[in-house]
Amino acid sequence: MTKRALITGITGQDGAYLAQFLIRKGYEVHGIIRRSSHLGVADHRLRWLGIADKLTLHDANLSDLSSLIRIVSEVQPDEFYNLAAQSFVATSWRQPILTANITAVGVTNVLEALRLIKPDTRFYQASSSEMYGLIQQERQSETTPFYPRSPYAVAKLYGHWITVNYRESFGMHASSGILFNHESPLRGVEFVTRKVTDGVARIKLGLATELRLGNIDAKRDWGHARDYVKAMWLMLQQEAADDYVVATGITTTVRDMCRIAFDHVGLEMDSHLVIDPDLFRPSEVDVLLGEPAKANKALGWTAETSLRDMIVEMVEADLKRLSSPAAPTEQPLPEILP
Repeated sequence: MTKRALITGITGQDGAYLAQFLIRKGYEVHGIIRRSSHLGVADHRLRWLGIADKLTLHDANLSDLSSLIRIVSEVQPDEFYNLAAQSFVATSWRQPILTANITAVGVTNVLEALRLIKPDTRFYQASSSEMYGLIQQERQSETTPFYPRSPYAVAKLYGHWITVNYRESFGMHASSGILFNHESPLRGVEFVTRKVTDGVARIKLGLATELRLGNIDAKRDWGHARDYVKAMWLMLQQEAADDYVVATGITTTVRDMCRIAFDHVGLEMDSHLVIDPDLFRPSEVDVLLGEPAKANKALGWTAETSLRDMIVEMVEADLKRLSSPAAPTEQPLPEILP
């Protein structure tokens, strides 16, 4: 029998890659999207990957339990992947209540809809390395204490713990992936990796002269979203639900990530990079470094794409995007995936 998956956040980076992965696995894929005046534009990532006509989209919102109950009743999913969130850390200081309502309480609404309508559905919650914040251990694993440093991270921590609570209280197959930073050509341009690759491409093409960033000495554990969605799926194939850190186990500064991008196009980084104090966070997370040993052993998962290969792929995609006169500034050309 064909498995049926329901994905929130399906029009985002992770949702698009996950939908493509599941379609290739033979799943019937359904996605939840919220009502927007940008309908017809919001599914651009799905169209870039050539899968927009291979799945079914449903109108609902994480803040509206009734809409979630309706869709769970209609779809009867075997697997539910909750990837929706107000996901930009900087915005969470400007919109903390929205972030709490969607990124935190929204998880409870999804779990409650599943508990009431189809409690045997296997559930995945997208947790975040930002929950570690002010790190308590050099390498962050599933047992490292959390210390969130932004409204976004606090909201993600609530979503993480409510998932554990429903698993333990109601016996639901509910797992969380504590994903460290993962990027791709489908990343939004507001995130630092795309800001860098887009900026470098603009400078190379003569469309800009500088790249303005905040704290370039912050260190992150960066992987490719295409690799990480496979870990999500693997968690729901396990006999028992659990929580897993998904990471490369390698940390790199924003400065070094920038250097890879500038070097790839033959530009001197120091001639174009400008540090802007206005772009620093109110409270910074200086270092994040994941320990993926549990996922490596229990799931048989490892990151496959190096940081250098990922950044080069993103720079090349941005060069093509910006060189195409017919394409909107933010649109990449369709990506050819293996």
